[in-house]
Amino acid sequence: MYHYVRNLVHSRYPEIKGLDISLFKEQIAYLKKHYNFITVEWLINSIEGNSELPPKAVLLTFDDAYIDHFNYVFPILNAHSIQGAFYPPVKTIKEHSVLDVNKIHYILASVDDKKKIISEIKVAIQKYREEFNLHDFDYYYKKLGNANRFDSEEVIFIKRLLQVELDENLRNIINSYLFEKFIGMEESSFSRELYMDIEQIKCMNRNGMHIGVHGYDHFWLGSLSRDKQKYEIEKSLEFLKEIDCDLNKWTMCYPYGNYNETTIDLLSEYNCKLAFTTEVNVADIKIKHRFTLPRLDTNDIPKEKNSEVNEWYYKS
Repeated sequence: MYHYVRNLVHSRYPEIKGLDISLFKEQIAYLKKHYNFITVEWLINSIEGNSELPPKAVLLTFDDAYIDHFNYVFPILNAHSIQGAFYPPVKTIKEHSVLDVNKIHYILASVDDKKKIISEIKVAIQKYREEFNLHDFDYYYKKLGNANRFDSEEVIFIKRLLQVELDENLRNIINSYLFEKFIGMEESSFSRELYMDIEQIKCMNRNGMHIGVHGYDHFWLGSLSRDKQKYEIEKSLEFLKEIDCDLNKWTMCYPYGNYNETTIDLLSEYNCKLAFTTEVNVADIKIKHRFTLPRLDTNDIPKEKNSEVNEWYYKS
């Protein structure tokens, strides 16, 4: 599972948590040495009992349609005859908006002292407390401020509060305010720099890359009603049709890895072939449901071609 892949040191936001392109090249060399690359179609055929996967099979997935994927990733994969599976949130491409999750990434990358961001959030919670029937600030910090393997409690608090905890309308208000305050760039312009456009995605599709569904708005699907989940899927499938994808072999990658039983039911109803989560593990298709496939993060795999064999090699 990949997100940002770029020349980090020489980018405008070197603090973005991504993989430097030099390390991506090394990781590809490492994977070629120890694993066997497969395609999405091969994986689908294997799940449906029509073929066998090779030993140590590996599939590369790329979330969120960043311009990095076209500028840096696609040429490398194409040169090595490797298929990547790319999952664009449609709204970023069709409406030139910036996802809340990305606004948060760039706000965090622009502010060294995260307490400055939290201070602004605290003021906002107080300001909108009555209008949106909010708890006090301490309630949210205690509930959400739990560090994980990648982020501090302050960063997790900011992400969780502004990605899912608050009402969608309030999240948009606060994220837009913080984006304007700390980034100071018009959203549409920023979006056009950050994400691929439709012609670039069509180009990758024509050249053998797999383009899948990542929602229209990039919402936490498990938090939505059935009708809203249907909307997210239907609008995404309309986009795949527009870029000439094979709708008989469409796949899903859950935004934030979030889904529920309703999501699973809808994927079956719309004849989805498989779906990826963000659960950290090897995807054993003999024991995992096709709609709950885990993925490893790029940080779980060595980034030097001559590294020792990693632990996941033995588990796969």
